[in-house]
Amino acid sequence: MFPVTDTPQSPVVPGRARIDSEASDRASRSWWDSDADEYHRTHGDFLGVGSERGEFVWCPEGLHEGDVHLLGDVSGRDVLEVGCGSAPCSRWLGAQGARAVGLDISAGMLRTGIDAMTAADDHVPLVQASAEALPFLDSSFDIACSAFGAVPFVANSAGVMKEVARVLRPGGIWVFAVNHPMRWIFPDDPGPIGLTATIPYFDRTPYVEFDADGVPTYVEHHRTVGDRVREIVGAGLEVVDIVEPDWPEWLDREWGQWSPLRGQLFPGTAIFSARKPS
Repeated sequence: MFPVTDTPQSPVVPGRARIDSEASDRASRSWWDSDADEYHRTHGDFLGVGSERGEFVWCPEGLHEGDVHLLGDVSGRDVLEVGCGSAPCSRWLGAQGARAVGLDISAGMLRTGIDAMTAADDHVPLVQASAEALPFLDSSFDIACSAFGAVPFVANSAGVMKEVARVLRPGGIWVFAVNHPMRWIFPDDPGPIGLTATIPYFDRTPYVEFDADGVPTYVEHHRTVGDRVREIVGAGLEVVDIVEPDWPEWLDREWGQWSPLRGQLFPGTAIFSARKPS
């Protein structure tokens, strides 16, 4: 699931506020449940949600796992997708021979994935749960991945790293894509307004949208590059690489704050690759 706030379901009041794990989970579950249909009308084709065996698109820059192989050979491997949304990535992994499992907090997003699998006679196990408390035994997976799922939306992303490390087997890899941390300093606008830095990079106060009753309905959490590295290392994992995808010449599509204008000047996505020591 890539971030999207371009079509709010009802009038919202944007702001900054400290939000704990429970409130973040509640907001994310509510947002993605109610926005699932609109999200897929807008972005489903790009993500390959309706394709016969799914697709694995890492980011709005269109980076495909079939081209970059950030997860290596997945055939015969146990793979967990954290924040799978409607699970096109999990389905694609299954088509490559992986024993894939998709996890997401939103029943609405998972239902869309079930509908897609039913239409294609395709079956990948899907689990509804928070990424902060993975319902799996220790050392259950060889690979864990997340294409903008969960990590930017949870209050305790360091806890997610520890949970992923727990369920990985020794030598297992963990690759996740998030908004590039430097994007935090710019307004969330794909045009010229989004080229001027206005927000402190070191202000980690979450972006929150509230409804008329002051209830959080959408939350995104910011971490610096250093924060992400420290979270990975603090979970007992080793940083292997940080990938910053270029904006491809062929892509003229805007997606929320992502656009050719901004993509030609600075990165919109950071993909962190880590490994659990053998």
